Amino acid sequence: MAKLQSGNGVQWRDSKSPRGTPDNLAEHESSSLGSDSELNGFANTETQADRYGFIGGAQQSAGENDDIPPDVLRQREAKWLDMLNSWDKWMAKKHKKVKLRCQKGIPPSLRGRAWLYLSGGKVKKEQNLGKFQELDSQPGDPKWLDVIEKDLHRQFPFHEMFVARGGHGQQDLFRVLKAYTLHRPEEGYCQAQAPIAAVLLMHMPAEDAFWGLVQICEKYLPGYYSAGLEAIQLDGEILFALLKRVSPVAHRHLKKHKIDPILYMTEWFMCAFSRTLPWASVLRVWDMFFCEGVKIIFRVGLVLLKCMLGSQEKLKACQGQYETMELLRSIEPRYMHEVFLVQEVIELPVSERDIEKEHLSQLRRWKETHGELHCKSPPRMHGAKAIMAAEPPSRQELKQNPTIIVEAPQTTESQADKGKKVKKGKTEKNKDAINTSPPLNPYPLPRDPALQSDNLSQLPQKDTLLQSSSQSLSSAEHDTYL
Repeated sequence: MAKLQSGNGVQWRDSKSPRGTPDNLAEHESSSLGSDSELNGFANTETQADRYGFIGGAQQSAGENDDIPPDVLRQREAKWLDMLNSWDKWMAKKHKKVKLRCQKGIPPSLRGRAWLYLSGGKVKKEQNLGKFQELDSQPGDPKWLDVIEKDLHRQFPFHEMFVARGGHGQQDLFRVLKAYTLHRPEEGYCQAQAPIAAVLLMHMPAEDAFWGLVQICEKYLPGYYSAGLEAIQLDGEILFALLKRVSPVAHRHLKKHKIDPILYMTEWFMCAFSRTLPWASVLRVWDMFFCEGVKIIFRVGLVLLKCMLGSQEKLKACQGQYETMELLRSIEPRYMHEVFLVQEVIELPVSERDIEKEHLSQLRRWKETHGELHCKSPPRMHGAKAIMAAEPPSRQELKQNPTIIVEAPQTTESQADKGKKVKKGKTEKNKDAINTSPPLNPYPLPRDPALQSDNLSQLPQKDTLLQSSSQSLSSAEHDTYL
């Protein structure tokens, strides 16, 4: 990975992977992939998407059948719906259970909503109603808009949501990234933010993705996307120091060949492994990352380094810096497999305390060699519990607001019925007034978790009205946001 700095961004040139560079995309015989006339660099007669939406590329699922049994999935969905309905209580009294369920994997139908709750993006959105629409309506800084536009077609070009140039996915990605540059003009735009925002957009509407991006940049990975990249350099040194304890063999090898951590961990950390791992593993890592914080990113990096460089037998194939870098660019699939990787990450004994202790140590060394940090970042929040404790939400801010509104059928009354109503007593009138007042949602969520799964889609279409908004069609395609 060759690093090119442009503004406050990092640009990667991947010699092997086609994910980051559209020039390497295969060009096949022309065919239609959606309604947009111009496609993202290629046309393909084989347009069957995998279960994650990829129609090709290195992150397309190879057809492995690791699906969770339907009855187990339904049970997990019911449990998650119950948690989301009483989120503050679960986080306060049963956080260990929430953590365990994140480690098992969030049900796909609820992943976007769960990420927004875990990250605090839901609360942030409720506290700033209309903020995204306000930013979205502004023109933006041309300096950042030009760079963002050039990066749009590089984000997961084999995913059905982003395959069409100028399609809904790319339009929403532009809106989210532009809004962030207006939200944090002093920080602007960094290229590594684009894949982060793209992953969020695969699971939620543009407004939610914006607040998810804000929380990642400000709470989970503060300073990562600022000019100078000081925070990522510090975390590189922290990773290297922790590696000495986790795998002394790998640590000695990297130190012997003077391989700076920034050379191999920049893309891993800044993109939260979204450009590195198979997609099933990406989602499981993100589930844990939103719950437990940056220690998950550290653990994944340590597991990969240990597996690839952790024995003398493995080091025989990489006698120099170039060979070592090539090895880290092509990690063996078995080490990135969802089941193996998640188990290794859970078992690795690296805690928030370990990271913070090493952070203070590396910060002292940085000041001795480089002086004071140029970018003062807010303190890092280690996961959902820390974020909620720092900014306790109200019950109203955690209330689930349906984006599918069903109108109650209107009924006509006869004159006789009207006459009867006039004769009702005072108590009966008050009772009727309460019962007939139109609720915000005529079909509120029931308390029974088994009934709370996405059954709204089974209601008659003629009675269903989607809220008018500027969010893309992707919000209805990938999830039901209740």
